[in-house]
Amino acid sequence: MNAKQRWMAWWTGERPDRVPCDYWGTGEITARLLFDLDCATESDLWRKLCIDKCIYLAPRHPAATEDTWHMPSLFSIWGVETKLVPYADGLGVYEESVGFPLADARTAADVDRFPWPKVEDWDFSDYRARCLEYRDHPIVGASYEPFYLYCRLRGMEQALEDLVTNPELMDDIMGRMFDVFAGLVRKSLETAGDLVDFIYVAEDLGTQETLLMSPRVFRRSVKPWLAKMIELAHGYGAKAFHHDDGAIRPLIPDLLEIGIDVLNPIQWRCRGMEREGLARDFGTDVVFHGGIDNQHTLPFGSPADVRCQVAENIRLFSGGKGYVVAPCHNLQANTPTANVVAMYEAIQEFGALR
Repeated sequence: MNAKQRWMAWWTGERPDRVPCDYWGTGEITARLLFDLDCATESDLWRKLCIDKCIYLAPRHPAATEDTWHMPSLFSIWGVETKLVPYADGLGVYEESVGFPLADARTAADVDRFPWPKVEDWDFSDYRARCLEYRDHPIVGASYEPFYLYCRLRGMEQALEDLVTNPELMDDIMGRMFDVFAGLVRKSLETAGDLVDFIYVAEDLGTQETLLMSPRVFRRSVKPWLAKMIELAHGYGAKAFHHDDGAIRPLIPDLLEIGIDVLNPIQWRCRGMEREGLARDFGTDVVFHGGIDNQHTLPFGSPADVRCQVAENIRLFSGGKGYVVAPCHNLQANTPTANVVAMYEAIQEFGALR
């Protein structure tokens, strides 16, 4: 089986020859792995480690200063000011928001004056051709993460306050955002057709201990927008890849209700996210993606610890709807190369399903 067949077998009624796997990593660790493992390109790295890489593609915006598949992170298009913040004693950097273009909006007129991006400004001219380059891989074809972007337009504190004190203004902004992303998703799927397997319909609603908002507030102000985008994706035959960090267990039934097909990243060290409970309660309804701990095991454990966790996860998750082995979020620059290699070698050792 190739990578695409291995992933999609979970939805076609087959069982893959082995549990598929994916790669998520920061630029710093990817560069180091290429050097350490003597790989000229990322494709060489995937082949060397037998990674069933999911490819993330999106239409390009000619005015964007960023080069990313994650369209909500085209901060230059949305007018969000950012700066690079180092972590792990300078081993890597993350781009953090520092200026919020809708922070002072108070009325519908303020929202209307914002220079909203237009779907026609994106370039789709080579989009299908780029998808064809990866026809043997699963492809995520566009991304939508409404509250994530809302927080960067308004600022995190104001965004959380809006959920309670100004939900009507929030509805207005979220609606304008949805119109842009729905147009982009629709055009992506019409341009690439069945080459696109997933739309990334995501959020970041969990901390280590609890939710950013109550389930009631989520159902009122965020869930309806996710539901509309998932319905749009499903209408074109694409599946919904849902990313949601942290302790989100109270929201999982709602997410299943609106039709998510993949749940990532399974940060099982967070409160309420124990693997056994997730597998027992939701394993027949969704394909799990991730679950190899990158807060403790991957950066600070031994290769034997990593191998053991891969085996445990395959045992727990692969008996239900399905499982894709991957780190639970991006591998960070403080993760030893030996532990990354151990993770992918363990998939070959323990992942056979036939």
